[in-house]
Amino acid sequence: MAFENLSDKLNNAFKKLKNKGKLSEDDVKEAMREVRLALLEADVNYKVAKDFTKTVTERAIGADVMESLTPAQMVIKIVNEELVNLMGDDDGARLEYASKPPTVIMLCGLQGAGKTTHAAKLGKYLKAQNHRPMLVACDIYRPAAIEQLKVVGSKAEVPVFEMGTENPVRIAKEAIKHAKDYGNDIVILDTAGRLHIDEALMKELQDIKAEVDPQEILLTIDSMTGQDAVNVAKTFNELLDITGVILTKLDGDTRGGAALSVRAVTGKPIKFSGTGEKLEDLEAFHPDRMASRILGMGDVLTLIEEAEQKLDQKKAEELAQKMLKNKMDFNDMLDQLEQVQNMGPIKGILSKLPGIGNKIDDMDINDRVLDWNKAIILSMTPAEREHPGLMNPSRKRRIAAGSGRSVEEVNRLIKQLEQTQKMMRQFTSKGKKGKQLRKMLNSNGGMGGMPPMGGGFPGM
Repeated sequence: MAFENLSDKLNNAFKKLKNKGKLSEDDVKEAMREVRLALLEADVNYKVAKDFTKTVTERAIGADVMESLTPAQMVIKIVNEELVNLMGDDDGARLEYASKPPTVIMLCGLQGAGKTTHAAKLGKYLKAQNHRPMLVACDIYRPAAIEQLKVVGSKAEVPVFEMGTENPVRIAKEAIKHAKDYGNDIVILDTAGRLHIDEALMKELQDIKAEVDPQEILLTIDSMTGQDAVNVAKTFNELLDITGVILTKLDGDTRGGAALSVRAVTGKPIKFSGTGEKLEDLEAFHPDRMASRILGMGDVLTLIEEAEQKLDQKKAEELAQKMLKNKMDFNDMLDQLEQVQNMGPIKGILSKLPGIGNKIDDMDINDRVLDWNKAIILSMTPAEREHPGLMNPSRKRRIAAGSGRSVEEVNRLIKQLEQTQKMMRQFTSKGKKGKQLRKMLNSNGGMGGMPPMGGGFPGM
């Protein structure tokens, strides 16, 4: 999980502050020494870490903090605000669009940073926003680069323009003409990369920029390369004047140094982050939400947005109404399990919930439990799914044998449904709790359309 190590170390430093009650100036300075060390271990640029802790210290030793009733909480609030400032306090994900289509987005970066895959991810992301993007194969050097773009473009259902090994500048120019003729309002240029920055690479990118005048020049960098990513960003920015950054592999980087350093070093915002291998695993980068995740406060807004994009709203609403009437059965649980799977790994969902993010490692969560539970339900007869009360020992043994699971697991799933039904009877009864739940479930099928997880996440 991104920022995992940093989150743990920051929370340990803040825990010491909370245990002290009233704080002295030395307490704050000692905590900030730990914060600076945590940032450096997370591969944050040395100057960035030093300036960050200096700013926090100056703000934290002010009278308003020291004399407050909860000084430790005030320090954490200041750290949160400065983290947001560090990563950019604006909404970096906002793309600049051309006044007259098509909008040209040029992706650049070193080889292996994920440009081609993220060109398709960006295309899919923009298509979901009712745009008509087109991908352009401007990398004529890397073996199979054009074919790779065609494959990922097909998966994202975004058209790909290519002219073989023609001059990349000409390809970009012809692609824009093609987009105008065929009504594509966004053109995404997948340019060539190298294993290192060289004169030939930068000259070609500068020539493409001069020819097509892109509205956005997005640098794709691998967040797992830490300080190297920051150095690459600095060089590309000096030579191309990039407009923003796409951080890839953020889900696999437990340190997060690149995310915390890029904005401070280049002055350019992180616009998107790659958070997984699937084409839908691209998130708009929101500094305030990322700061909240780093401090273990969760990121409910992003979770709701993902739910709205990935879940079947109609099914979520139907399930909410069934729960209100306490008529949930195994068919509904099956739908629920499939909805949760569409949201991605369970750990990814839980990491966005307040107070859970930095405790994920201590949880024994196996995503395969979802498939095992689905197998159990699919081994039931239609009558058994609709009427759970039919279950008896012989039926349970047959279901266990048919699904390849144990009778204990079958019993556990049945109990989970019973607990959900029992909880719904309590909450949908008359009274304050019932009114609150009815209001929540009637609001767009739950929390932003998320399926209400009555029995908790399966496997927990």
